[in-house]
Amino acid sequence: MTARTGRAVVLKEFNVPLRLREFPLSQAPDGGMIVACGYGGICGTDLHLQQGHLDIPVPLVLGHEGLGVVRELGAGNHHDATGAPLAAGDTVMWASSIACGVCPPCRLHREPTLCERRRTYGVNRALADGPELSGAWASHIVLQPGTTVIKIPDATDPLAAMSLACAGPTVAHALYERRPVRLGETVVVQGSGPVGLAAAAFAQLAGAAKVIVVGGPAGRLDRAGSAGIGDVHLDIAGATDPEEVLRQVRAATGGGGADLVIECAGVPAAVGQGLTLARRGGSYLIIGQYTDAGDTLINPHQIVHRQLDVIGSWAFTGAHLVEYVRLLPALTARFDLASLVTPFPLERHADALAAVADGSVMKAVLTS
Repeated sequence: MTARTGRAVVLKEFNVPLRLREFPLSQAPDGGMIVACGYGGICGTDLHLQQGHLDIPVPLVLGHEGLGVVRELGAGNHHDATGAPLAAGDTVMWASSIACGVCPPCRLHREPTLCERRRTYGVNRALADGPELSGAWASHIVLQPGTTVIKIPDATDPLAAMSLACAGPTVAHALYERRPVRLGETVVVQGSGPVGLAAAAFAQLAGAAKVIVVGGPAGRLDRAGSAGIGDVHLDIAGATDPEEVLRQVRAATGGGGADLVIECAGVPAAVGQGLTLARRGGSYLIIGQYTDAGDTLINPHQIVHRQLDVIGSWAFTGAHLVEYVRLLPALTARFDLASLVTPFPLERHADALAAVADGSVMKAVLTS
């Protein structure tokens, strides 16, 4: 390998502009590898990280979702999560987190997503911990042993794969293990960002009879419709009368409410609204409240009167990333996922973050 330095976008301190810096590129660790990050996705959580809404160590290289080409393998035998051999030149995605395997959630509760000592690329791997290149907003990333890595089929459009790089595995966890979509169900999805669109697309693949997306701004809903995601699209973000939009949602379900409502908005007020959109005996699955955005008022009578199952789902594991990659052929055959992505070079990271913040793009991806 000729290049022994790498560039990366660094969060030095909260609420200050990010910086593009150069770092020495270490050797691949034993059992690990160096990947040239062609693509690093910007997730809504990254905005919260930059604003100090989560307790993380700084400075660090951001980026917990990525796709790239293996450049160097450390000592040892290397296989991806399916057992396929890995070699330099392979295109791969990798799971953002490594669970410790020994805390009670890992060892006793079979819940590695709830690992008490989970190490996450681009989130809690500080520069001081080394190696510095431990986030995907970079030209290269150093992947540690124990990282779940999965090869990407040669025919896969990398932008399509990156469209739901974090949202897809997150929804795979929620809809596979927490509350599956059942054939013929009516599903309401609150939120029209990547998580909401992943939930809607997965629900359609799972055999939902109707998928209603309620979110905004209107441009996002239009883009979702053009990509084939969702059957009904209702803008509540730009509505002067949100209650009227909620009435339209209920009417679109046939009047009785949805079998399953999936909250992907990340807005606390959406929870109180969503409880009223499920039918009696239905389910309310909450995915979107990953960051603590504050309290909200809800009417608990809605839960009891409707006899709702209310279920939360947190993050994802490497196995859920594998499920997402396996679904990519079916997803890309049905939905125009690449159309959801707007690429930005690393140098324009500030423009990319601003576009995500104002909702002018559906999915921003940094390229190098």
